[in-house]
Amino acid sequence: MLRSVLFAAAVFAVAASADPLIFGHRGAAGYRPEHTIAGYKLAIAMGADFIEPDLVSTKDGVLIVRHEPNITETTDVATHPEFAARKTTKTIDGEAQTGWFADDFTLAEIKTLRAKERLPFRDHSYDGQFEIVTFQQVIDLAKAESAARGRVIGVIPETKHPSYFRAEGLPLEEKMLAALNAAGWHDETAPVIIQSFEVGNLKRLHAVTRLRLIQLTDGIAVRPDGSIDYNQPYDFVLAGDKRTYGDLLTPKGLAEIATYAWAIGPWKRAIISVRNIIKDGQPVDLDGDGKITEADTVSLPPSHVVADAHAVGLKVMPFTFRNECVFLASDYGCDPLKEYQAFFATGVDGLFSDSADKAVAARSTR
Repeated sequence: MLRSVLFAAAVFAVAASADPLIFGHRGAAGYRPEHTIAGYKLAIAMGADFIEPDLVSTKDGVLIVRHEPNITETTDVATHPEFAARKTTKTIDGEAQTGWFADDFTLAEIKTLRAKERLPFRDHSYDGQFEIVTFQQVIDLAKAESAARGRVIGVIPETKHPSYFRAEGLPLEEKMLAALNAAGWHDETAPVIIQSFEVGNLKRLHAVTRLRLIQLTDGIAVRPDGSIDYNQPYDFVLAGDKRTYGDLLTPKGLAEIATYAWAIGPWKRAIISVRNIIKDGQPVDLDGDGKITEADTVSLPPSHVVADAHAVGLKVMPFTFRNECVFLASDYGCDPLKEYQAFFATGVDGLFSDSADKAVAARSTR
């Protein structure tokens, strides 16, 4: 009984932590293929408070953990001749994609595949070693690691393309909640936070669960002057709602989000944007690598998003923080710790990191 009481107290401590939370983005995606048990274990060992599974559905309605329904870039499915005929083109959130899709495979078939690194410049030595995992396996891992380490490891699942899966007859939310409830996680003290880039499904979830919810917001690109070209939640597109994620980040939009969500998860450029240095009408290649990346930008002063969100009671958890120089503005000198420190200084309440060790190290210097 004492052990269960202490564990419950630890869960509440995570839920109410004053320190920024560190979310292991897709596990430890900077070091292992994303969404693998090995990646999640590494993120936990590095000190992540939560691990993040992105949820998609198999053909037979099992929730598995992949970044997208299209599994072409993150598995070895293309090397399986028995699945060659499954290659197809589908429209996901208005975009035509060609490849292999999770919802065309049963769980048994998915289990014959192995994960691989998505980005060409990251370590590929682990390709082909790890199986594709289910959401239930992630829940079980979080519980086992919590018990073994004496600290609570949270789970922060994201419903991927929920309108697409609902239209396919494979809705994500009901199965997700069933799994979380079966784990004993059903209210705001649970080590669970649910994310979505769509709005409608979060509002529906708010009506049926007390678990904490994060409204994710995105952007298409940063313009050379640092302004952001915002896209829309796809359920807004379907409904003919013209608002963008930029509209959701205004004081009015944030006040609406506060009626159903606990936090926002904005693209980090909505908090600290960057601009190019322009010469003769063209961005300057500051690092001389022949390409224009974020390494060729300089940071702008922080926006009002954090203060405006806090004013209506929302937490702020930006994404995604990565170690590689191409993801870091020039003023950080290719030092990811400096970027973390700049964002922690804005008052963010947590963040998503591909490299939890760096995020935890930076948090310790606050």
